[in-house]
Amino acid sequence: MTDTPVIGVLALQGDVREHLIALASADALARPVRRPEELAGVDGLVIPGGESTTMSKLAVLFGMMEPLRERVRAGMPVYGTCAGMIMLADKILDPRSGQETVGGIDMIVRRNAFGRQNESFEASVTVRGIEEEKGGPVEGVFIRAPWVESVGASVEVLAEHRGHVVAVRQKNALATSFHPELTGDHRVHAFFVEMVRAVL
Repeated sequence: MTDTPVIGVLALQGDVREHLIALASADALARPVRRPEELAGVDGLVIPGGESTTMSKLAVLFGMMEPLRERVRAGMPVYGTCAGMIMLADKILDPRSGQETVGGIDMIVRRNAFGRQNESFEASVTVRGIEEEKGGPVEGVFIRAPWVESVGASVEVLAEHRGHVVAVRQKNALATSFHPELTGDHRVHAFFVEMVRAVL
């Protein structure tokens, strides 16, 4: 299909600019999304890394939480990285007081599972559906990254690192513990753009 998908990046908090660049490089029209009316104008959405508790509170404050839940329930393709993965989890193992999620992936995640900010690291990750294409493993940056404790039967595990699940997909929802947008390797974004294009 030749249609160019319009993909938003939730721009409440986090590394928005890097995702916009990665999406544009993967032949999508990328735009920041802060309000419900902007959300209504996109075909898919990236929820970036950042601080999941802050992101949750801002989504509620800006009137975005319920519209996000409705669009995800309705099948809008969505991709969450790091804090975005936490936002897409149906359950958080250790939520902060008042922390909410959008949901959409039948998984339980553990916040900051790979350690604190000063324990951040970069690693090569073999991601199912991407590893057989040119370029080998995906380079991922792990910054206070979560991991997936458990998944439901309908969730496909796409990648593991150090024995923990770090990339998953359930229907039109994709999530990674790591930040591919910080490495210049845009293959995960290209994979997501194809997910969006498939439902246009």
